[in-house]
Amino acid sequence: MSAEALRRIALDPLVCHGQACLKGTRIPVSVVLDCLGNAMTFEEIRAQYPSLTTEDISAAASYGAALARDQMWPVD
Repeated sequence: MSAEALRRIALDPLVCHGQACLKGTRIPVSVVLDCLGNAMTFEEIRAQYPSLTTEDISAAASYGAALARDQMWPVD
């Protein structure tokens, strides 16, 4: 994960119960990942969440990928 992407992620126990959020918003990374998982385009996500930038969405995807590399989850 690039340093630029990491700068877009915030972990604050006082915001969204400490969930990873896009910096300057109350939008959890998990919400963006759910949108991507439901085949929403970046443009559709930005229309739903106008405060997000394309770079924010990419950062959320990178953060999710980094977490997936670090943990194994059963998929059966």
